[in-house]
Amino acid sequence: QVQLVEAGGGLVQAGESLSLSCVASSVRFFRINDMGWYRQAPGKQRELVATITSRGVASSADSAKGRFTISRDNAKNTVSIQMNNLKPEDTAVYYCHANIWTMLAGSVDYWGQGTQVTVSS
Repeated sequence: QVQLVEAGGGLVQAGESLSLSCVASSVRFFRINDMGWYRQAPGKQRELVATITSRGVASSADSAKGRFTISRDNAKNTVSIQMNNLKPEDTAVYYCHANIWTMLAGSVDYWGQGTQVTVSS
C-alpha cells in the first residue's frame, strides 16, 4: 500500500518562509514518475503549485514562480518545496502528489493527507 506522508506546514506571517516535505513509503517494485504539490483554499478548487519529473525538471504555477522551489531526492523517495516570501493568498491546505508505478497496480496517482499552511497579514 503506497502512502505519501507529509511534514511541515503551520502558521507564519506574510513575508516569512516555510518548507514542506513528503515521502513515499511502503513502495515495492516501484517507479515514481512525477511528484508535486497542489493546494486547495477554502471554497476553491485544488490547484497545481509545482511539479517535478523523475529527472528533476520542475515547473510551477505563475503564483509560485520566483518564490517557491520544488526539489526531490529519488534515493529517498521524497519531494520538498521551499516557500519564500509567503503571502496571505498562499493560505491553503497543501497536498503532496505522486504518480507511482507498481507491478500490482500499474501507474496510479497518489495523494498525501494534506497539511495546512496559514499566512497571516
